[in-house]
Amino acid sequence: MLFNVYTAFTILVLTTCLALAGCESQSTRLRQENQKHVDFSGDWELDYGQSDNIQTKLNILVRELRRQAEKRSRSGVDNRTGAGSVVVGSNGRNSGPSIVGLAQMAELITQSQLLGINQSRTDITVKREETFALTCEFYEGESTRVENPLGAEICGWDSRQLLFRILLPEGLSIQHRLSLGPSGNRLNIATTVVSDRVSYPFTLNRVYNRYRPGSRGYTCKMTLTRGKVCTTKSS
Repeated sequence: MLFNVYTAFTILVLTTCLALAGCESQSTRLRQENQKHVDFSGDWELDYGQSDNIQTKLNILVRELRRQAEKRSRSGVDNRTGAGSVVVGSNGRNSGPSIVGLAQMAELITQSQLLGINQSRTDITVKREETFALTCEFYEGESTRVENPLGAEICGWDSRQLLFRILLPEGLSIQHRLSLGPSGNRLNIATTVVSDRVSYPFTLNRVYNRYRPGSRGYTCKMTLTRGKVCTTKSS
């Protein structure tokens, strides 16, 4: 299944070249037009009520693909392998397994409930619960492109948003876009997964609020199959 391929890529990236400090690779600086930084530093907790629902986003994607398929069909364009076709149960482009696999990949890489962010004028580290940290060095307002055997990693400022982009083989890419609310107490991370096996990208917005670290008596996660699931932590 496509999800297994994506998961394998994720595990491989985690254990090899995803951390910039752990790779021997070539770095290229890309100039930014706007160097006004915002400060993401602090501890953050996921707000499920304000974050996207995975199943809802998946339904929207399927409806859009079907709408495009119907439009192509009405126009007389051969839609058997077209950009808008949806083939449930097939293994081709826009197939059911490919679409669900894209959503499951997004679910896997956005599951962190807690974040700890350390930021200076030259670098940032986003520690994410139950997964790898995102790191970036700013190089005086310029973004960085790092080539490695698996593809490329790009990070840096895009106006007042911070962008992390990971380009992987076989047309797979992952992008995290961080933006801070006007009050400075709400963080949005828009994660977009792109595959050449699905015509449209899949984006999930995760909203985080500042919090004071301490004892939490429960933990929750959002899943495609069961929705929001909360469990009590054992002492």
